[in-house]
Amino acid sequence: MPAVALRAFDMQPGATYEEGSMLKEFKDFAMRGNVIDMAVGIVIGAAFGKIVASFVKDIIMPPIGLLLGGVDFSSLFVNLSGKTYATLAEAGKAGAPTLNYGLFINTVIDFLIIAFAIFIVIKQINRLKKEPPPADPTEKDCLYCLSKIPIKATKCAHCTSDVT
Repeated sequence: MPAVALRAFDMQPGATYEEGSMLKEFKDFAMRGNVIDMAVGIVIGAAFGKIVASFVKDIIMPPIGLLLGGVDFSSLFVNLSGKTYATLAEAGKAGAPTLNYGLFINTVIDFLIIAFAIFIVIKQINRLKKEPPPADPTEKDCLYCLSKIPIKATKCAHCTSDVT
């Protein structure tokens, strides 16, 4: 590939670079293990978020709503227009401004469940990553010649000094 002179805003005046080197650098960056791991984590995280959202909406909130007198949190809203709407869907169709605090409550519960799940996962990973305690030393230094000798030695093999 032909070398191309750098433009005025590039780092080193008069230097050249190979065409396509930016593409090569990007390919090298993208193919690193941690970038691919991050991409997999994002995809799994998105799927996990949908599962948690469904769990909150379909499993957690109905019993809580039942305990609170049959309240459906997702339909709780404050209408900011002067008109009356029976449901959030009606207000939305009419384009009325609303404060959807029920949906906000659902979102906060989603967040708390996801945060707790991530906390548990990270706690388990950290538990598995704990390094074992360091092994007992097997060598010591001779006080006279500073050579390494076995820990149980009573005489240095290098200088023949008695060591205790």
